[in-house]
Amino acid sequence: MLDLLERLPATPAAVITDLHATLVQNRLATALLGPISPARGREASFLYRWFTDPDARSRYHPDEHEHQSRVFVADLRAVAARRGGDAEVAGLIAALSSSSAEFAALWARQEVAVRRSDRKRIMHPEVGAIELDCLSLLSEDGTQRLLWFTAPAGGDAAEQLALLGVLGGHR
Repeated sequence: MLDLLERLPATPAAVITDLHATLVQNRLATALLGPISPARGREASFLYRWFTDPDARSRYHPDEHEHQSRVFVADLRAVAARRGGDAEVAGLIAALSSSSAEFAALWARQEVAVRRSDRKRIMHPEVGAIELDCLSLLSEDGTQRLLWFTAPAGGDAAEQLALLGVLGGHR
């Protein structure tokens, strides 16, 4: 996955764990999403922060928060099924269930889905709303995925990403 990541310099891309902790990302992903969280343990998971830290949602358009919440929970349910009784997953589910009523309600719906692609509107502080397709490639064992963002045809996203490439190089 690192080899693929290095071959995507003009595309925001990152390698994350199945629990959404970012392991590595390229320069354009940093420009788009911000730096990798220095948090460790459960707090390193973007999924965990999504439900426990309101600031985690700031890069996503507010109209998409409900959809993203549902997708995160359905994806976590797929991870839980694949990992069986894994203590890390069980601890994350227990922590989220006790600290987030939104998570608990979504978990009770029992939706299961492996997230492979999605359309997102990323709210960038300098460039504004950027509509992007987010795709993922899962590792053979499913514990990691390569995420990359592409500009859909017909919009402004390609130009916005090009601008981010320039801005990201001058910070």
